[in-house]
Amino acid sequence: MRGLIVKEPFASWIVEGKKIWEIRKSSTKIRGEVYIINKGFAIGKAELVDVLGPFTPEELKAHKEKHLAEYEFLKEYSNGKKLYAWVFKNPVKFDKPLEVIMPKGAQIWVNIRGFKE
Repeated sequence: MRGLIVKEPFASWIVEGKKIWEIRKSSTKIRGEVYIINKGFAIGKAELVDVLGPFTPEELKAHKEKHLAEYEFLKEYSNGKKLYAWVFKNPVKFDKPLEVIMPKGAQIWVNIRGFKE
């Protein structure tokens, strides 16, 4: 199983179903169910169903209700490059976060081999 590392408050918004587009600087071919990880804990999971783009921050501004990011944040994050919207469906928020055994250096994806007791 794969886990996607996402900062707060975006991680919670994904698993609560409030945020359906996660904005990233690259595309991904990964599809299917992924754990949403924040600070070493899987707080829920969601199905990654598509990747849209590339977009400019200006184009993404019209879709704020899907990604919930402020235009200034998108502009700074993009650093003049195009952005992609990773589309999520079927979110599930865990009642209790699961501590993930994290490999050193993980920044975007984590291959989850297990959870700490």
